[in-house]
Amino acid sequence: MTLSERHKTILDMLRETGRVDVADLSLRLKVSAVTIRKDLDMLEERSLLYRTHGGAILADPYIATRKVSEKEKLHTEAKHRIGLKAAGLLSPQDALMIASGTTVQAFARCIANMRMTVITSAMNVAMELIDKPDIEIIQLGGIVRHSSASVVSEYAERMLDNFACSKLFLGVDGIDPEYGLSTTHLQEAILNRAMIAAATKTVVLADSSKFGRRGFSKICDMGDIDHVITDSGTPPKIIEAMQEHGIKVTVAELGE
Repeated sequence: MTLSERHKTILDMLRETGRVDVADLSLRLKVSAVTIRKDLDMLEERSLLYRTHGGAILADPYIATRKVSEKEKLHTEAKHRIGLKAAGLLSPQDALMIASGTTVQAFARCIANMRMTVITSAMNVAMELIDKPDIEIIQLGGIVRHSSASVVSEYAERMLDNFACSKLFLGVDGIDPEYGLSTTHLQEAILNRAMIAAATKTVVLADSSKFGRRGFSKICDMGDIDHVITDSGTPPKIIEAMQEHGIKVTVAELGE
């Protein structure tokens, strides 16, 4: 197998599984581990993968903070499809929490006007619901994060002590089956943990670009969530890994 053929095989495997291992590649491609490491280094230099201990993943897993105005323009169809699936879980008289993020904002747009109570830390989520008169909105207070249009603070966390909700719809910056759920902001991660504690069930809304990524601040382990709604771009191996954690996974087909 030539150098270019090896590189194509490595990248094809990465696109399929999201992660490759030096030992496995060495066995499959019938070359030494030293050769595989050199191949991975060369591909990383071309920004085609990101080297990890013992292998590689498809992209740099560490996420930089971006403004909500930038993020809401990304993966719009996937977020809408995920929002529609999530809205199908709702029923009248629900009391639920919605955290921050552009995927949960897309979900808020999909919620029909019905008698329910919504507690949210996200100002943009509240504004999506403002013209739905049967929905009672409780806006958590605190310090406004300009980049996410949401609030954080101990005051917001203390407010949650007074509520118990059936469902939390949580947006995240990264999901890694080994690391768990994460965001780019420490205080937001702390508030998200308080929301999880106040909810009977946690439903994570995440498009396929969030998987295999890590933010600066860990929110929780995979075992702390109940349900993930994602799109059909999420690799089957990652879906299987979540199901092995006992998590229900719903896939929103793009273009369905």
